[in-house]
Amino acid sequence: MTRKTYRFREYVITPDTRPEAEPHTYAMTCTACHTVGPRSEDMDEAHAWAARHLKANPEHLTYREHITRPYLAKPGKWL
Repeated sequence: MTRKTYRFREYVITPDTRPEAEPHTYAMTCTACHTVGPRSEDMDEAHAWAARHLKANPEHLTYREHITRPYLAKPGKWL
């Protein structure tokens, strides 16, 4: 019979602020027609797409913003 020992550890999930972390990205979706604008690291570019889409489609008045942020699991104490 094989014997095994397990150790458990606490972790905390936090935003990944390391220099090598993935960048935050932004995109907007028109909820009227479900068209998704381009994903960008610049929030203003995502919002500019929504303004252009609204100009081309004046009846499309509602939008949803999608933000992607990297997170990191940091190890804590052993239990």
